[in-house]
Amino acid sequence: MTDTQARGVTIATIAAEAGVSVPTVSRVLNGRSDVAPHTRERVEQLLRDHGYRRRGGRTSTTARLIDLVFNDLDSPWAVEIIRGVEDAAHAEGVGTVVTAIHRRASDTRSWLDNLAGRASDGAILVTNEVDPTLAAELRRLHVPAVVIDPAGVPAMDVPTIGATNWAGGLSAAEHLIGLGHRRIGVIAGIPALLASRARLDGHRAAVEAAGLTVDPDLVLVGDFEHESGFRLGAQLLAHPEPPTAIVAANDQMALGAYEAVRQRGLRVPEDVSVVGFDDLPGARWSSPPLTTVHQPLSEMGALAARTVLRLVRGEELEVPRLELATALVVRESTAPPRGR
Repeated sequence: MTDTQARGVTIATIAAEAGVSVPTVSRVLNGRSDVAPHTRERVEQLLRDHGYRRRGGRTSTTARLIDLVFNDLDSPWAVEIIRGVEDAAHAEGVGTVVTAIHRRASDTRSWLDNLAGRASDGAILVTNEVDPTLAAELRRLHVPAVVIDPAGVPAMDVPTIGATNWAGGLSAAEHLIGLGHRRIGVIAGIPALLASRARLDGHRAAVEAAGLTVDPDLVLVGDFEHESGFRLGAQLLAHPEPPTAIVAANDQMALGAYEAVRQRGLRVPEDVSVVGFDDLPGARWSSPPLTTVHQPLSEMGALAARTVLRLVRGEELEVPRLELATALVVRESTAPPRGR
């Protein structure tokens, strides 16, 4: 079916093919519960087959609703993205629907069904693996998409919004090396994520540029949660030759490392310096305030919203990949190693 044909499908068309009344199709679209399950399933399948999108009288160039989809919503990181998206969308008079799919295929399918029913104009996907099936569904529904901080190379031709993770990893290591640290422990992020690999690569580049060697025993892999920062921080400090500084791939793991330092009877930064990544709001209120790499999460969300709205209006994008600058924020969790 061509795009023109898909746009020409009406509720009456769906009703006739399903053998039901127009009000019944309307009730399905509005999520009403007073529709028999087998009837709802038949109507929803026809809506998907036709790529039907209820426009609510809107023109094809004016957006009124965009979807923001996360794997999970259990971190301050997600809150900052949401803040940026909603600020930019609100400025354009556009609503935002936030969904967490928890990496489950069934949740993704449910989201796509809901997307078709409410006729969102665009979608912002955050660290999702955009597989070919999802790509095909979004194209069939005529929903332009933007990916924030992609987990890998997107499997669809969509713009991506990210940050200069490599430069951020470089600046954190250069800061510690400049203070005199030579044994630096690393609590890296999930290797499958592009951001994790870039941060670690930037760290390695700084260490090697200083004529030093990255000790593989001091590079451990975490999962961006406080608990892994605590556990791996304790493992680094138990090393026969422990590091004098620890770099974590996000603030949450850095704060977990704080607790590992404390439980060992040591202090930050007198005994161990610690650097995070993200600069979440809580970083400046930690004790001591955390030195970290500022990632412009809210700005990334706002840029993603503005970009998807440009796509909705049919505008051409100058470049498919945009990266916003990171910047090291030096606070009180870093100092020269003892004896310097």
